[in-house]
Amino acid sequence: MEQNQIQLTIDNNNSAVSTGDIENILATFESSGVLMGQPGMSSMGTTALREAFKQFIAINPKITITSHEIIQSDDIALHSSTWKMLGKAPDGTAIEQSGFSVMVLRKQPDGSWLIVIDNPFGDHLVHKI
Repeated sequence: MEQNQIQLTIDNNNSAVSTGDIENILATFESSGVLMGQPGMSSMGTTALREAFKQFIAINPKITITSHEIIQSDDIALHSSTWKMLGKAPDGTAIEQSGFSVMVLRKQPDGSWLIVIDNPFGDHLVHKI
């Protein structure tokens, strides 16, 4: 049951990103949630997340999750996944990226799960080896 609730948050987040619905993206995060928009560049809290997602939505991202797993311990969950993304820069240039995402979620008092940390570039250190 918990895995289903965790997955629901992930699915709601991905759906909101694909439709450009910033309010529903933010609804999947805790108010002090953190997004790593690029390695070494974080946005924390609703105001910063809103701005970061506004910029991200501008490239019209189409994200495909290629594989994933959820590991849970009590009220904390770790979601990891591989992904591919297609988008367009403001000048029309195609953007294509892929990577390994790491996301931490926490169970809320009402039983729902919200994102605490979202790092879509969880593999960036591997590329420095």
